[in-house]
Amino acid sequence: MGGTEQNYVNEAFDTNWIAPLGPNVNAFEKAIKDELGNDVHVAALSSGTAAIHLGLELLGVGKGDDVICQSFTFSASANPIAYLGAHPVFVDSELDTWNMSPSLLRKAIESGIEEGKKPKAIIAVHLYGMPYKVAEIRAVADEFQIPILEDSAEALGSSYNEIPCGTFGDIGILSFNGNKIITTSGGGALVSKNKTYAERAIFLATQARDEAPHYQHSNIGYNYRMSNVLAGIGRGQMEVLKDRVNARRANHQYYKESLDQFKEIEFLKEPNGYFSNRWLSCILTPSFEIREKLRLALLDFNVESRPLWKPLHLQPIFSNTKHFVDGTSESLFERGLCLPSGSNLSNEELERVVTTIKNVLS
Repeated sequence: MGGTEQNYVNEAFDTNWIAPLGPNVNAFEKAIKDELGNDVHVAALSSGTAAIHLGLELLGVGKGDDVICQSFTFSASANPIAYLGAHPVFVDSELDTWNMSPSLLRKAIESGIEEGKKPKAIIAVHLYGMPYKVAEIRAVADEFQIPILEDSAEALGSSYNEIPCGTFGDIGILSFNGNKIITTSGGGALVSKNKTYAERAIFLATQARDEAPHYQHSNIGYNYRMSNVLAGIGRGQMEVLKDRVNARRANHQYYKESLDQFKEIEFLKEPNGYFSNRWLSCILTPSFEIREKLRLALLDFNVESRPLWKPLHLQPIFSNTKHFVDGTSESLFERGLCLPSGSNLSNEELERVVTTIKNVLS
């Protein structure tokens, strides 16, 4: 917490405005809008997953449709596809950003069209805060006239050519879950330059109640709006977003400078024009065996680290799903490790991680 969150939460209590909606929600949405710019419209919601669900529905995804999704990501990117009765089609990553491969995306789209089933949407993810290949993915999407849902859950504060992540898709989503760069405990947002999308998202997120003096419903709705209390936390968190980004990037720089001497350690570089919030600091090792040796050594010293995301096309729940892969994400999963990356890590804690890794590699 940055310190001012309590003021906004107290305001909610003092005014007896606890329920979803309220002044904090409006102010939090404005703070997000001001941060992202680019004439976006914002709907504060209960989670990033809810935002993906509503976003897909707004893009017309329904039962039986195909939706292309990055395979190398958390399952929340793909689960809402199943909520709607649609089918995920997983696409592998490229090595420059670890995000969706534009060439495999094209292959997946062309394959679907050949089978008479053009994909309805593309879910592209900025993984670990690193922007995906925005221009290349957009070019393919525009060529085939398929909308993009931009999963920016991990990338608030990141940018591509100085334009904030979350503003590149037809619809963008943010997450304020407890592990994100800023948090509202639980929460998310849907972002779009299309005002109609944002307004429709708010309508659906508040049980899709029609304009009437009584309760009348012509659409299936959801209870997806953010509470006035959590939005108060969000207002305070937005005030320290830049501090949190600086802290995460400082963690990454510390690890890189401390471990650069070891040929067994590789860091993901920022391509020209890319700015990552470095939500998590991740390393690549030469093999599964070395990765595990490091992970277990850290665990022995009560330091938690984790493998990179297990690709969704390898997950049991999606085992029978169509996928277009070349082995990139499988290799990243086997060789990659997420290091402690919290915004409040001390130098002593960082040094403890580094010393443990050095001892193993030496």
